[in-house]
Amino acid sequence: MGPIGVFDSGYGGLTVLREFVNRLPQYDYLYLGDNARAPYGPRSFDTVYRYTLQCVKWLLERKCPLIILACNTASAKALRSIQQNDLHHLNPQARVLGVIRPTTEIIGTHTKSNSIGILATNGTVQSQSYVIEIEKFFPNLKIEQEACPIWVPLVENNEHESEGADYFIKKHIDNILKRDKDIDTLLLACTHYPLLKEKIEKHLPHNVKLISQGEIVAESLKDYLNRHHEIESRISKQGHKVFYTTDSTEDFNNKATIFFGQSVQARHLDL
Repeated sequence: MGPIGVFDSGYGGLTVLREFVNRLPQYDYLYLGDNARAPYGPRSFDTVYRYTLQCVKWLLERKCPLIILACNTASAKALRSIQQNDLHHLNPQARVLGVIRPTTEIIGTHTKSNSIGILATNGTVQSQSYVIEIEKFFPNLKIEQEACPIWVPLVENNEHESEGADYFIKKHIDNILKRDKDIDTLLLACTHYPLLKEKIEKHLPHNVKLISQGEIVAESLKDYLNRHHEIESRISKQGHKVFYTTDSTEDFNNKATIFFGQSVQARHLDL
């Protein structure tokens, strides 16, 4: 028996964990934020894979039967390699899942115009992971992507509610809507971006729907556990939440509250 492992390069995965806890409070969760090496977005595929694998190994050593990569960059650049090349010899009974697949499975049901937009980090956009996955389920959708590199620093420096944030939010919204005026659905394909949701909506036309990942991924996890009793039965159920960071615990605790919505007491981990 062990907790559900939730991994992110930093704080953003806490917005996903928050939705997990809201819907599935009975389970134990072990969160690992690799803050010392964040952000992952600008890093190469090889580097993201190496860092993510290291963190997955650590979570497997903590007896996690299921690990969620609550990080779009790690899901885009490392998940498939870990699933196909590493998991069978690290722990063939464990499972590692990401946040991209659950979102791409349902995104097409939200659009009437068949035009959607993806707002993400540079790394996620360059990986083309969303485009590739969406085309498997909704081959007729028209997809535009927009990299928003300044949005994560705005959130992590607690400037996401400032007037200055409006400039950068409006800039990227205008960019993507200018390229395709038929877009009626925008996906926040970064776990930091839900904290910008109110400001983003302020700059959107009324006919454009904004979608956050956390709720989608949490519903997908609930469905997965209902269908996979062999995994669900190995998850400990005492409602405990434990947090680790590879950087300063004081910094993590202060910023994590913004993302998780309640106070957090993290432990330090050297990798």
